[in-house]
Amino acid sequence: MSQLKKLKKAAQSIRLLYVEDEPALRESVSRYFNKLFKHIDVAENGEQGLELYVSNHYDIIITDIEMPKLNGIQMSKKIKEINPEQDIIITSAYTNPEYFVEAIKTGINGYIIKPIDFTQVNQILESTISKIKRFKENENYKKNLEKMVVDKTREYKKLYDEKVHNYKQTLYSIVNMIEDRDSYTGGHSLRVAKYCKLISEAMGYSDKEVQKLYQAAMLHDLGKIATPDSILLKPERLNKLEYKLIKEHVSESYNLLKKIPMFNDLADVVLDHHERFDGHGYPQGKKDNEILPLSRIMIVADAFDAMTTNRIYKARKSKEEALKEIKNFSGKQFHPEVVDIAMNVLEKIEIEEDISQMPKTELEKERFSYFFKDIVSDTYNRNYLNIILIRNKYDKEYNCINIIYLHNFSKFNNKHGWNEGDQLLKEFSSFLKTSYPDSLIFRVHGDDFIVLNKKHINIDEEAITSLDLLQRKKITSSFAHYNLHEVNIEDMNMMDRHLLSSIAALRKD
Repeated sequence: MSQLKKLKKAAQSIRLLYVEDEPALRESVSRYFNKLFKHIDVAENGEQGLELYVSNHYDIIITDIEMPKLNGIQMSKKIKEINPEQDIIITSAYTNPEYFVEAIKTGINGYIIKPIDFTQVNQILESTISKIKRFKENENYKKNLEKMVVDKTREYKKLYDEKVHNYKQTLYSIVNMIEDRDSYTGGHSLRVAKYCKLISEAMGYSDKEVQKLYQAAMLHDLGKIATPDSILLKPERLNKLEYKLIKEHVSESYNLLKKIPMFNDLADVVLDHHERFDGHGYPQGKKDNEILPLSRIMIVADAFDAMTTNRIYKARKSKEEALKEIKNFSGKQFHPEVVDIAMNVLEKIEIEEDISQMPKTELEKERFSYFFKDIVSDTYNRNYLNIILIRNKYDKEYNCINIIYLHNFSKFNNKHGWNEGDQLLKEFSSFLKTSYPDSLIFRVHGDDFIVLNKKHINIDEEAITSLDLLQRKKITSSFAHYNLHEVNIEDMNMMDRHLLSSIAALRKD
């Protein structure tokens, strides 16, 4: 784009007042200015020019000096009295130093020497218009600065809040995914967050600190995303190595949150939630007041929810039992000042009755039973039977146990080898599952089978005894039955005693 086009584009929003008493010059210069400016007024003398200025707004005034009624210097002085910042350019053929001195004193912005050279005019206009635009931008900026700051602050806050919301939703989704993996932890984070909020409010923490603790509690098990399924989903008690590995979830949670700027202040709170007042916690073995104040609250809330949730190997405690244990461990596991407040707060909590680690949906049951399959017979193993017997003490879901003892199986193994023995067990278990589709079938002690039912059933002993599979292998069988509503069998240890008792009775016979 040429300089003239740039000047014309810049001049479109500029208002010009041109004052000249010489008609021919006024006509020719006005024609030229009309090509550049959209808004232009023309005056024949200083008096007329002043009148136009008083009733209108102009960005630039270009005026001759020597004019009747009111010369250019006089008019300019009066205009400057009205607006000291007004841009005025003088056109004159005179070089009298007095004019220049007066012009300088008046604050004239530039000179165009007659005869007029339009190249010079363009240069002066370009410089003046550029200055005016900068001034206008600066004035607009000043006028709108406060609004701009408010708007930008609101905009940035909205963007930040959206970013925080998106992060929260992402992290909460991960937490939900973790809790969907493990039926025990379902809803755990939300309950702990709720307990934390109530306790911290009762302890007088600010709304900001209460909200911080609530968010930290919601995300305190985030690190379990890195815990292998084989450990996280294991419904049995963990061995020492597995327990050591699952403890790593605390550090993983800390590392994940620390990498997110808006949540890194939660990381330290989460890191301390498995510490103990007596220093025997993890991961750092902090004690007493070394543990962050908000974390001390989470330690109590987390333990309370764990105690009032049904576990596989351990029935949930009542609210009263849980509070008693928290009181007993005050000054050991828990900070006394938190316990004192938490006792009053948690006493008012209504505990959900159906919080349990036991699977509920068919998918959960299938995933759960994966850990208890007997790989030889494709039935369930004694560990799963142990869990069901423990749970049956409380829910009374199962009523009937039938035991099938296979005899001479060891001799068969010794004679034909383990592979043949395994094949026999597979075929026999397949027969039991087909014959009793509504029952749970377990293999215990190598060659004994248990048929567990919710309702009483009679095992067809004759069908089993005459089974060609067993007769061809010279395997004999015997049977025992227990009504779980009449006989107290609460776990596998008690089951084993009954098994041994039945075997002893059979030998006597």
